[in-house]
Order: sequence, then structure tokens, then C-alpha cells
Amino acid sequence: MERINYRHRHLRTVSLFSGCGGLDLGFLNAGFNIIFANDFDKYAVESYRANIGEHIRLGDINDVLNEIPVHDVLLAGFPCQPFSMMGKQKGFDDKRGTLFFTIETILRKHQPKIIVLENVKNLERHDDGNTFKRMKKILEEDLGYILFHKVVNTSDYGIPHTRRRVFVVGFKKEYYNKNNFKFEFPPQTIDLQTSVQDILDEEVDRKYFLSERILKTILATGTKNYVAKPEINLPVARPLCATMHKMHRASQDNYYIDTINREKFKDDEKRPISNIRMLTPNESRVLQGFPSDWNQVVSNTQAYRQFGNAVTVDVAYNIARDIAQTLNINLEIEV
Repeated sequence: MERINYRHRHLRTVSLFSGCGGLDLGFLNAGFNIIFANDFDKYAVESYRANIGEHIRLGDINDVLNEIPVHDVLLAGFPCQPFSMMGKQKGFDDKRGTLFFTIETILRKHQPKIIVLENVKNLERHDDGNTFKRMKKILEEDLGYILFHKVVNTSDYGIPHTRRRVFVVGFKKEYYNKNNFKFEFPPQTIDLQTSVQDILDEEVDRKYFLSERILKTILATGTKNYVAKPEINLPVARPLCATMHKMHRASQDNYYIDTINREKFKDDEKRPISNIRMLTPNESRVLQGFPSDWNQVVSNTQAYRQFGNAVTVDVAYNIARDIAQTLNINLEIEV
């Protein structure tokens, strides 16, 4: 989605594990005032600074705890690998999983009025639900937040991309009446009126096309230990991943027939290419809702990684907007 500017912004907001800024852009588009952000990946920070602002701090979150300013809202799309079905699901036994307790430390110190956490949908079911129960106990009983949570899908917000993530929104009980306070996740979804085919680039470089040699592997059904139906040309993309720069099977990643661009290239006997290609970084940008004025200042490999790890901007915006509406915050858009 394109950027939305405001005459005045509300609620001092801190963003942890911000990556290149998908969650932040959504909240900025809803008028929130992001005063501090942090990520440990230097390339993600480079993209963030070039496209969002200088308020991001590079480094391990545990090394910059004393730099976090007083704030009203805490955003944290904390590392999902420990809870993902695609990973080893070690949860709190994974060092990255323990970063939730770093968030707890920050919440105890700063007592922000609102928290927004984001992770893979499997977080709710990890370890038979015990991981999520422990998190909820800490946030509700120990820290005093009224919690609301829901698995939200990117394709429900006008973008042809299947990407389900769990969002947890919490409001401090001392600021919001426990009995009468009610937050609702965006109650109405946006009809999907476009397909991936509608957003594909008109001009595509030869390097994005699959070679004839690798095509058989990409379109294979798998091995004896893993069998899945290969599909290409999906109108709604599979979840983008951080390793899109690598080759995956067509049962796991997104590939499209592009005869028009293929015909622009001469045949190469050493490396003949097919008419099937991967998504470009720019197409990945669109499928994650990043604005058209986004400046790619990193390599394609890093861009794929950043968009694959990002929160979809449109999803973040709709949740942020509903938080603002719940709090009866009136905003004046800058024309």
C-alpha cells in the first residue's frame, strides 16, 4: 500500500525485531509515531534507514535495552523460527525463543499502554498450546494486559498472497476499563480483486528464468520421504519465505510461466532456459504491500530475505487502524 501522511501523529511507538519495516509501515500509515526501532540484521537496517527513517538502531536487542525510550506502544514481531512448523520447533529451548522474555523485561520497565506481538500461526499450537498459555499468563496475570489474539491472512486484505500470522494485541488494564473495553480485529475483510498474474512485472531479466536442466527437479513430486504436488501459476501466491533466492520445489515456492519475456532472449546452448521463472524482488515487494516508492538498496538475495521475513504492510495497517479507532483517535490526513 502507498504511504499515508498525517499532520500530527499519536502514541509514541517502539518497534523491536523490525526487519526492513513491514509492521512499522502499517502503523505509520495509521498515524502512529514510531520513535525507536531495532534489528540485528545490518542489511535490514540499511533498507529501513533508506526507506523509513534514521530512528532504527542496529544491534542485538539485549545490548540496546538501555537505549529504548519511554513509549506508549510496543511492537514486536519476534523471531518465529523456534515456533514454526518449518523449523525444529524448539520454542523456549531455542535461544531465539527466549527473546520473548526480553520483551517481558522491557514491558516491566516501561509499562507501555499497548502491545502488539506477531508470529507464525503455529505459535498458538506449539507444544500442545503450552507455549502460548505461558505467554498469555505472563502478559495477562503478571503484567496486567487485556489480550486479544487472532490468526490473520494476508489474502483477506486485498493482496493475492496466502500468509497466515497470529497477532496478539494487549491493552494495559490500568488505562482501559476491563469490563467494558473491547477490541475487535478488522471485522471486515477486503475482497480479493487481483491475482498474482495482475501484479507481475512487465520487464523481467533472464536471470529469473529456470534453466531447462533444473526444471525437472523443480517440477518433481519429491522424494520417497517427501511427496507433494507441484503447482505453478497460482493466482494467490504461497507464503513468501526468506530463502526465495534459492531454488525450491514447485510444491513449496512460487513459479510462473512468462512466455512474453522469455521470447526476448536468445537461446543459450550452454544454459538453455525454460519459460518458467521465479518471482522478482519487486513482485515480492508488491505481495507484501510495500509502497511503490520503495528503494531497494541491498542485493536481490537480501531483498528476498527481507520481504520473506516481513509483516504484510496492509495487514499491519488494518490492525493499527482498528486500535486507533478503538481508542477514538481522530487523525487528520496531510493532503
